[in-house]
Amino acid sequence: MWCIWSIFKTKKKVGEIVYYGLYALQHRGQESAGIAFSDGQEVNLKKGMGLVGDALKKEDLDKMVGYSAIGHVRYSTTGDSNLQNAQPLLSKYKLGSISIAHNGNLVNADIIRELLEEAGCIFQTSIDSEVVLNLIARGTKRNRKSLL
Repeated sequence: MWCIWSIFKTKKKVGEIVYYGLYALQHRGQESAGIAFSDGQEVNLKKGMGLVGDALKKEDLDKMVGYSAIGHVRYSTTGDSNLQNAQPLLSKYKLGSISIAHNGNLVNADIIRELLEEAGCIFQTSIDSEVVLNLIARGTKRNRKSLL
């Protein structure tokens, strides 16, 4: 189980806005929480284990100023319960940074993961959402600077 909260606004404290959305939705997932935010140039990430209030602190939110943000609360359906598997996921790739939050079980994730690993992809987590991240990165054209 999970829940994602996203926002796109003029430059504001987007982390604080997403935080309160996640707080209201944390009954959907109490294992971990995280927020990825972008100022249009760089994507940053803060995530932690536990309830929203434990995973994200006030001092973290004050630094989350930007134009867009995505948040996630998690109850694991695949993958271990650890910080590495907490979402959103953030990776750097040929065009810059990409951050995703995903829920659900990909029925063919193990097959796709194996094919990607045989092609040289390296995985940092044990969750199927990272397969999606790798597929997006592989298929991206050079017309986007940053994806959030």
